[in-house]
Amino acid sequence: MDGSKPSLPIVYQAVQALYHDPDHTGKERASVWLEELQRSMYAWEVSDQLLQLKQDVESCYFAAQTMKMKIQTSFYELPPETHIALRDSLLSHIQNLKDLSPIIITQLALAIADLALQMASWKGCVHTLIEKYGDDISSMPFLIEILTVLPEEVHSRSLRIGANRRTEIIEDLAFCSNTVIALLVTCVEKSGNDEKMLIKVFRCLGSWFNLGVLDSNFMASNQLIMVLFQVLQRHDTSTNLHEAASDCVCSALYAIENVDTHVALAMQLFKGVLTLETAYHMAVAREDLDKVLNYCRIFTELCETFMEITVRSPGQGMGDLRTLELLLICAGHPQYEVAEISFNFWYRLGEHLYKTNNPALHSVFRPYIQRLLHSLARHCQLDPDHEGIPEDTDDFGEFRMRVSDLVKDVIFLVGSMECFSQLYSTLKEGNPPWEVTEAVLFIMAAIAKSVDPENNPTLTEVLEQIVLLPQSVHMAVRYTSIELVGEMSEVVDRNPRFLDPVLNYLMKGLKEKPLASVAAKAIHNICSVCRDHMAQHFQGLLDIARSLDSFALSSDAAVGLLKGTALVLARLPLEKIAECLSDLCAVQVMALKKLLAQESSNGKTADPTVWLDRLAVIFRHTNPMVENGQTHPCQKVIQEIWPVLSETLNAHQADNRIVERCCRCLRFAVRCVGKGSASLLQPLVTQMVNVYQVYPHSCFLYLGSILVDEYGMEEGCRQGLLDMLQALCMPTFQLLEQPNGLRNHPDTVDDLFRLATRFVQRSPVTLLSSNIIVHIIQCAIAATTLDHRDANCSVMKFIRDLVHTGVSNDHEDDFEVRKQLIGQAMEQHGPQLVTQLVHSCCFCLPPYTLPDVAEVLWEIMVFDRPTFCRWLETALKGLPKETSGGAVTVTHKQLTDFHKQVTSAEECKQVCWAIREFTRLYR
Repeated sequence: MDGSKPSLPIVYQAVQALYHDPDHTGKERASVWLEELQRSMYAWEVSDQLLQLKQDVESCYFAAQTMKMKIQTSFYELPPETHIALRDSLLSHIQNLKDLSPIIITQLALAIADLALQMASWKGCVHTLIEKYGDDISSMPFLIEILTVLPEEVHSRSLRIGANRRTEIIEDLAFCSNTVIALLVTCVEKSGNDEKMLIKVFRCLGSWFNLGVLDSNFMASNQLIMVLFQVLQRHDTSTNLHEAASDCVCSALYAIENVDTHVALAMQLFKGVLTLETAYHMAVAREDLDKVLNYCRIFTELCETFMEITVRSPGQGMGDLRTLELLLICAGHPQYEVAEISFNFWYRLGEHLYKTNNPALHSVFRPYIQRLLHSLARHCQLDPDHEGIPEDTDDFGEFRMRVSDLVKDVIFLVGSMECFSQLYSTLKEGNPPWEVTEAVLFIMAAIAKSVDPENNPTLTEVLEQIVLLPQSVHMAVRYTSIELVGEMSEVVDRNPRFLDPVLNYLMKGLKEKPLASVAAKAIHNICSVCRDHMAQHFQGLLDIARSLDSFALSSDAAVGLLKGTALVLARLPLEKIAECLSDLCAVQVMALKKLLAQESSNGKTADPTVWLDRLAVIFRHTNPMVENGQTHPCQKVIQEIWPVLSETLNAHQADNRIVERCCRCLRFAVRCVGKGSASLLQPLVTQMVNVYQVYPHSCFLYLGSILVDEYGMEEGCRQGLLDMLQALCMPTFQLLEQPNGLRNHPDTVDDLFRLATRFVQRSPVTLLSSNIIVHIIQCAIAATTLDHRDANCSVMKFIRDLVHTGVSNDHEDDFEVRKQLIGQAMEQHGPQLVTQLVHSCCFCLPPYTLPDVAEVLWEIMVFDRPTFCRWLETALKGLPKETSGGAVTVTHKQLTDFHKQVTSAEECKQVCWAIREFTRLYR
């Protein structure tokens, strides 16, 4: 678009291209052009004209969608005097287009609902609409569509109508809810068995239940509830109608979650759902999976709603345990997807019973959990004709992982040991088919860690039997048995006599392609738990590590094996560590050298990340105990490896992914030896700064923060580190000052402020006395609006820690200097910072970031409360008091109350609560 209003034929042509142009680039061009039109002021008029023309479905859909989008995001563009004309125009369009297409009606209904919510002058919109269209049967579909989306939009994130307006709307909707229900009843009576109309009525009823504004006593005796259950009881109900009725019952059950205040309706729903058991069995008999899933959703929602009553008074009244029976019937369905629906309920029940910790109560629910576990074990069985290992990435594999998690959460009710023993006895006493054996081992693996390993003959017997399994058993049984061994590493640690047979068993698996990765994971677990016992096997681990690529391992399994090896390496005598570490790293270093040699000879670059990741995991987990004054045994090895890492970094300096892996490797190398890496500091910083000038990869900033953390307290290193910070800041600021620079580079923001925060923590006076601090603070103020979780967290932590250095008198010699420097910084930037923080809370940041903002405001207030009170008052005066639709956003009393709550707070969490409540007024 060139800035002038486009003609309708051109818009129509673009819409046609978007939907019908066979050329993909033509579609792309049309899409970009139309998006630009939607952002412009002309979109209002153009959409209105397209809807009047009613040329075809595509152009009307585009226009209706544009209208909805403009009202949601750009309502402020319209002067208040045009609001009534817009409302009348939209109502006229929805009536004229009611027969064209349901998707257009939905978009226009959303536009009308969003307008009603924002347009404060449109009083009693529901009554107006019902009076205007309620008697015309042909208008009923779009009237009910508007009444369906209106409650749904009240809490829409696209509309920032604020808490005051939202409360006003909810009160209005509650006031007219009985009128809406009466309209729906009339609709059902008039339409008879018109399925489409019934679906609309149920969707609308569900929407009003979800908003929580229906009078539950009125609804308890309303015939709509009866109609819902009649529809669900009939075996000939269509799939779509069945789903709509099920959704509606679930919404009703959710709405009465606080059962004690909705007793009459709760009783009706409770009785109604219990009548559906026969219908469920009928659906099972007819193999109608859609209906079976719907019934299971309803039964689960029933259990969720009545859970507290069931736990409080099991078996009495609405605590009737038949609700759990319904879920166990569903768990018995042959399709695992049916059982899976109820998992969240069982998890919540387990959590609730765990917290109550009442043995008598546990014994009431134990039989139900036992039956559930029995069903789950059966559902976990692979098909008898399955070949190879169990898949863990397909839908069934993910289901088994969820079963494993659920079993871990509810096993305390049955008793881990009792369950483990029962499972084992089914294998020991019977001769089950392989798929039953595998499923039992899978459940045993889920609970093995929660069984007490101390003097436990069953556990040791299980280990003994597993390591004797012949190689002829089914591959899946061997796979899961290896997993179980890995989960029993605590047992091996308590019974070291098993270490050799277990390692031999796992080595057999390691040599077979399908079992290699799971065996590697089990060896990693054994190394992590049995570190001292494994020291005698270090040579064997080293041999495996040297020939890692001769095994068919996934990259994660290979890295896990190296991690296990490094953990054991750290337990060797200090004098052996350097040589063994050198051996362990040699394979990776040789591979990197080989790649560099290939690149210099044929000019082709090969990917070194596998070797870098392996070195990183070795450095990360080689943490020997080194006494003060002793030379770190890893220091020499890391110094020897540095030239190869430096060359690799240079060779791939343009590739962010590889540079990131290099920096990660160096980070763990520096962390491994701490101050022992001093000789690398100068060359490393020089290389980082040089590459960063050309390729500003944010990982260099992160690596810089590690160096500051390790060396920032060393007097001789501070100036060099400050020079590094200044050199890294210049290209960073250039990057972030570009249009949308902060939004487009959140990783850079995150890592820059991690680096700055480390400086504040390790050497605050060095940073505060420098010229760069002003620019860093200005950048931080600009970045407070960024709604990226990690970046925002880093920015807030930097500001908080910065101000805190002037607050915390930690009896260091430089406290007075710090306090003075912070005072100067706050005098210069404080007012702007507080205003920006308040603005960001209200308009930019999601609620989860508010505790971090509260901490910043708290520190500023602790530093200088009287001055902060003035800054906050100024910031609050600058906030808008009304919405563009004429609704009151914030009253004078709400502003003064908030100011008082914050400035009189005695702890940070009070500031946080006040901000949470206040910012709702702008959401």
